[in-house]
Amino acid sequence: MSEQNPPASSGTSHAMHRRTLLQAAGLGAGVIAAGGMAAGRASAEPASAESRATEASSAGTASTVSAAASSADLPLTGGPDFPIGLFWPPHPYETTLDRYQEIADAGFTFLITGNYQFDTQSGGYALQMADQTGLKVLIAGDPRMEAIAQYMAVTDDRTVPSSLTTADATSWVNSALAGYSGHASFAGFNVFDEPAQSRFPTVAALTGILRQVAPGLLPYSNLVPGNGAGYAALLQDYIETVQPPLISFDRYPILTDGIDLNYFDNWAIYRDASLASGLPAWTYIQSVGYNNHRVPTAAELAWQVNISLAYGCKGIQYFTYWTPDPARGEGFTKALITVDGKQTPLYGAARKLNRGWLQPVGAQLKPLVSESVQHANDDPLPPSTVAFTPGDQLTAATGDASVLGLFRNPQDDGTRFLLVANRNPDAAASVQLGVNQANIGTVAQFAPATGTYRSLGRPATLRVELAAGGGALYRLSPR
Repeated sequence: MSEQNPPASSGTSHAMHRRTLLQAAGLGAGVIAAGGMAAGRASAEPASAESRATEASSAGTASTVSAAASSADLPLTGGPDFPIGLFWPPHPYETTLDRYQEIADAGFTFLITGNYQFDTQSGGYALQMADQTGLKVLIAGDPRMEAIAQYMAVTDDRTVPSSLTTADATSWVNSALAGYSGHASFAGFNVFDEPAQSRFPTVAALTGILRQVAPGLLPYSNLVPGNGAGYAALLQDYIETVQPPLISFDRYPILTDGIDLNYFDNWAIYRDASLASGLPAWTYIQSVGYNNHRVPTAAELAWQVNISLAYGCKGIQYFTYWTPDPARGEGFTKALITVDGKQTPLYGAARKLNRGWLQPVGAQLKPLVSESVQHANDDPLPPSTVAFTPGDQLTAATGDASVLGLFRNPQDDGTRFLLVANRNPDAAASVQLGVNQANIGTVAQFAPATGTYRSLGRPATLRVELAAGGGALYRLSPR
């Protein structure tokens, strides 16, 4: 398959479809008319990975550290389980126990309401189904939350038009909370999907109110994708203004005629911001075909997951689960479930991927800190990626192209964890890695089926065989 490095401005459709989807579902023109930065992809001249990391590291604040600390105590971001979510669940007529069991059977741990579930009654019914199937739910589209997030300012300055006082906004949030309380599955709110930069202060106000009145719930928002120094600055502004418990973005790289190579730059920006702020980074993977984007193969689903994990991802979300109906526009074709409720091959692929790989491997990586991510034998290097260089753990990397994510424990005990991801979504790969035996005592490979590590002894060369889009996880114990 060909690969593409399109100009940043060409990617508007990658972000716009989510906003259009929500708007068409009845959320109003405020999604588009909120003002500020255009709704499409933010772009600027790219900065180097090194300069971006330096800038991000110097931008942390005490408030961001506080927000990051609270992430460990919240639903989904906290706990040992790796969050695996979905966008666009079954619509109200298909919100049944069987359908929600079907979601859980595929290895998902949470869902974001949508697909006409934009009122308290339908949201509450989704929570009832989730209560019985062990799923968590983020409520999207609650009328009170949406009205504030998209149309109003929260300020005690009474001269500001279209504004609510902090007290009134808190009352509205409490009213929304009352509509969903009492459900074990209620994990929080989707405060705003892809807010324009001008809406960051309002997202911050709602996030702060939720943190105050419902400290056990997750105030979640997701950002548009983007590239370059301008986008990195926008993300930093979001972190400093909103003080979110996590950062999340959506970028869909499986194009009709190739792979979007700016995907790697987008992930590099989020990895830098995550490390500087201490906030977990989540992403969406493409699981549907639509305009200029084809339906991914099973290997391309796995490729998106493994590249994301190598870059330090702490939560994966699928866009979409249910296929949006034709009235949505944008040429949606097939997701995991068709418009009329039939499983597609992607459902089986996602089930195998989630249960057999992402759940166990994600749980291993979730508490770890990303130390480096390097591309080996990847020529030419995609934008903002870092080429492999010998280091304390690995002395050489030969064979096919791969992405090497190196991780450590938060309290560094010298142990390193190595995720080797196939750079190619369409073909198997053979990779040979030289092990630095001066520093590494033993190597062990993680077995997802058992959740244990199998000792490989002290190999001088680690030989890795990867399926198309696949990955392998190793533990490197110090001497």
